[in-house]
Amino acid sequence: MKAMILAAGFGTRLFPLTIDRTKPAIPFLGKPLVGYVAEYVAKFGFNDVVVNLHHQPESVKKALGDGTEYGVKIHYTEENPKILGTAGALDNARHLLEDDTFLIVNGKIITDIDIAAAVETHRNSGAIATMVLKPNVKREKFTEVYTKDGFLQGFGDFAHPFTADEIRESTKELYTPLMFTGIHILEPRVFDYIPRGVYSDIVPYFYNPALKNGEKIAVHVTDANWFELSTIPRYLDISLAMMHGASVCAGENCIVSGRATVKDSVMWDNVTIADDAHLYRTIIADNVRIEAGEHFENAAIVRAEMVRNCEEIPEKALKGYIQGENYIVPLIEYI
Repeated sequence: MKAMILAAGFGTRLFPLTIDRTKPAIPFLGKPLVGYVAEYVAKFGFNDVVVNLHHQPESVKKALGDGTEYGVKIHYTEENPKILGTAGALDNARHLLEDDTFLIVNGKIITDIDIAAAVETHRNSGAIATMVLKPNVKREKFTEVYTKDGFLQGFGDFAHPFTADEIRESTKELYTPLMFTGIHILEPRVFDYIPRGVYSDIVPYFYNPALKNGEKIAVHVTDANWFELSTIPRYLDISLAMMHGASVCAGENCIVSGRATVKDSVMWDNVTIADDAHLYRTIIADNVRIEAGEHFENAAIVRAEMVRNCEEIPEKALKGYIQGENYIVPLIEYI
């Protein structure tokens, strides 16, 4: 079986960290995020991997190379001039995938979900596809997925946060919706549903029509660890949670003054922190210099010239401001 890692997205909610690279190519605790995903699928024997590209494609190629470092062989597919959506990405790679069952994994996740168990569920079900789901215990903003007796029934709206009444009545068992993890196993017959050469997403173009046609779509539900790094606050929170008690994660060639204070922060490469600077819960991108006496808390910081030279700031990006030679983004989570 081959695996496909989806790596073509723009990463607008991670801007400006994605100003010079696509989302899966951002560094995460010492290696590119997509490198973790490649190692993850390789651990389960998926050594033949397709990676789709669109936005900043060279950043992914630089991160992964031919895949040797991560134990895989990579085939790249490029989507030009426009991004094609999840189903469109499959269509663009159908010549590489249509001969056997294949795995799809989102390129922006960190997880220890047992893919082998999910594949076994799929094989035993006889289904055209199997979605890997997880209980959305915190009721985060993910689409609800409805199931019955191990099979998909349909999709709902975004999960709703707990109400004040539910919190007050916390002794009662609360409803926990299921959410999709971005991992699914598909049979080549899915290509019967996917149009050729157009933008198309997987739910409206495959899952919903397949359900309507009476196709069996299995679900594999797991409570394994799973993290999605789609926003800057998520990126920082998950980084800190996985640093195993360390206060700082520093990339290559970082210089921190002995008189500076840096706590619960992530530094990329070639960062300089001058005397008496104070940083708490910050992400410091490549080549940033924090001047003497500067104090930042709950912020992502990139070089200002990068933002000045970009064509436009994405609408979904958190708002920032220029201070000296840096662009500062206060971290406010999405509602």
